Amino acid sequence: MDAVLFDMDGVIVDTEDFWRTREAEVILPAAVAEGNPSQDEIRGVNYRETYDYLADTYEMALDRESFLDLYEEAATDLYDTTDLLPGFRDLLTDLRARDCRIAIVSSSPRHWIARVVERFDLDVDVVLSTEDVDGPGKPAPDVYAVAAERVGVAPENCVAVEDSPNGVRAATRAGILTVAYGGDSEATELAERAANTPDELRAVLAEL
Repeated sequence: MDAVLFDMDGVIVDTEDFWRTREAEVILPAAVAEGNPSQDEIRGVNYRETYDYLADTYEMALDRESFLDLYEEAATDLYDTTDLLPGFRDLLTDLRARDCRIAIVSSSPRHWIARVVERFDLDVDVVLSTEDVDGPGKPAPDVYAVAAERVGVAPENCVAVEDSPNGVRAATRAGILTVAYGGDSEATELAERAANTPDELRAVLAEL
């Protein structure tokens, strides 16, 4: 293992419960006029592509701009108040001691990722949003293929850490061994490895 590529929400910062609650209680009820989309349909997908998917599948009550505003309003406060997930900074120290390259590969917009990196002064080599890639976002492999290229490591020598099924699919399709983190049953079934806790994640990565 020469590089580790981390998803952000639910892997680096403790935001997954917030987003799932906000989508279930505020965003999806406001956005969709008819139908009851499952959050699993959009989990791990860039919110701009989420609108496109919903508009293709359901009758919408909001236009695109209003829908995106709901996410931006939520993110404004979230990324200034959220915490790093336990053990993440120690994990980065472990990986640097092994001379691993480190990237953040997220469906979140670049300015959200930058806010997290700057706030916590994270020591990473590459920050990549799906919006930076000329191609579809997760679950397509494009963003992970580009991430491997930018860290200068062949995909087969990278490891991805993801908490959503769509993220696991993206990394796997790019030829990258994937660790499902956090206990999602579908992500765990799709990934080559799994870890439910910070200690488990450190142990799994130490073996690779």
